[in-house]
Amino acid sequence: MENLNKYVSIYKDQLKKGDILIAYNELVKFVMKLRSECIKKFSDQYSFAGILHGYMDYTYFYYSNEFLKSKKLKFGLVLNHLEMRFEIWLLGNTKSVQKKYWELMKSTKWNKDITEMPQYSILETIILENPDFNNLNALSKQIETKMFQVTEEIVDYLKH
Repeated sequence: MENLNKYVSIYKDQLKKGDILIAYNELVKFVMKLRSECIKKFSDQYSFAGILHGYMDYTYFYYSNEFLKSKKLKFGLVLNHLEMRFEIWLLGNTKSVQKKYWELMKSTKWNKDITEMPQYSILETIILENPDFNNLNALSKQIETKMFQVTEEIVDYLKH
């Protein structure tokens, strides 16, 4: 890196303004609440892992069921901070599992226009672009509905 001190100074100045801290903390709290709601509503169908924070680029949690576990797969509900949208990722437990399922799924609708396997997953599909954070209850419902609709479609594809 050319001049880390320069970037750290900019970072520090932005944090002092407070807007980034408030936004980031509120976004993480929202994903945490969303996870809690999913556990309440869907724990009979899926198990949910804890919240993971990327490097201010992604906030996400994994979820899976017995079928997925038997295939060494899991899903992630991802808040992509850079694009500010919600995505579903299908992931393998290892790189070799991911490569295997990438080959199986690279020409599906979920990987449309994708020519290379994503860095961290088998597929990454957008479930909500341009979320409205001013109505968190409605946003939660939108995400949950789309999340499990897409999840079930992918699971059905994998089963057949």
